[in-house]
Amino acid sequence: MRRELFVREAGPMTTVQDSGRRGYLRFGVSASGPMDAAAFAIANALVGNGPGAACLEFALTGGSFELSRPARLAVTGGSLEIVVDGRRVPAWRAFHARAGARITLGALRDAVWGYLAVSGGIDTVPVMGSRATHLRSGLGGLDGRSLRPGDVLPLGEESGAPLLALARPFRPRSAPIHVVPGPQAHFFDADAWRSLTREPFRVTSKRDRMAMILEGPLLSSARGHDIVSDGTVMGSIQIPPSGHPVILMADRQTTGGYAKIATVITCDIGRLAQTVSRDPIAFRPIAPEAAIAYEREARMRLREAISDLSPAPEPRT
Repeated sequence: MRRELFVREAGPMTTVQDSGRRGYLRFGVSASGPMDAAAFAIANALVGNGPGAACLEFALTGGSFELSRPARLAVTGGSLEIVVDGRRVPAWRAFHARAGARITLGALRDAVWGYLAVSGGIDTVPVMGSRATHLRSGLGGLDGRSLRPGDVLPLGEESGAPLLALARPFRPRSAPIHVVPGPQAHFFDADAWRSLTREPFRVTSKRDRMAMILEGPLLSSARGHDIVSDGTVMGSIQIPPSGHPVILMADRQTTGGYAKIATVITCDIGRLAQTVSRDPIAFRPIAPEAAIAYEREARMRLREAISDLSPAPEPRT
């Protein structure tokens, strides 16, 4: 019997994601991949997968799934209720599930994006070198779309590995989001920068894998908001004529015609993406050299967290 994962119910924006599709920006295809790269990596490590294996990413609530054969699973991203055949299991910790087991994932309580990893990984056909789903262009994953009830996902062959658990919480929740100057930073005067970096913003419900819109002080460009379109990166902060910052995310367009005041540093993007709608955020400016140091430190912390995963014996279901 093939190893498969059956989708019985699917939460909003449940997609197949791996570490991303690289090398196609010049063709207008952004990398996609996980909104929270650290939570994604830890989920794979907990079940013994390689760091780039494909998982399921879901927004707000997970849904319900069933296995054709026994497997190890883990759910990361935030706190939520996980029920396997009527038995609750914790997040951030691997667990066994038998063939035919019903795995139900509830609502995330302190995050937006969750990850379900299955031993062996999701084994859909790679498109342009990746299994990551890019919703805007309909590439990758399962037919380039969000999952729905009745979908069947092939699983790769698993290797033997113990059940593992995260030794301690991985990410602080209260630090400011650090930014470096964007390519059009000189379009914005001191008042705009003061508003961005000293006043609070809130994440609105206008968000998806492409972008998130903030509310707070309105920002204005002294040299106009429209530019000749140029390249974007994940974390680019565009300022459209409305004055509300738009932060570009994993499925963003690869070029944009609005001035970009700043860029969220890479290691803070996951924490920003996980900020619950209506919660406040604060931005703090740092120099590019400091951003590189933060990124090195973040990568080291992730490596340490994965190397410190501890055995988590658990009865089979």
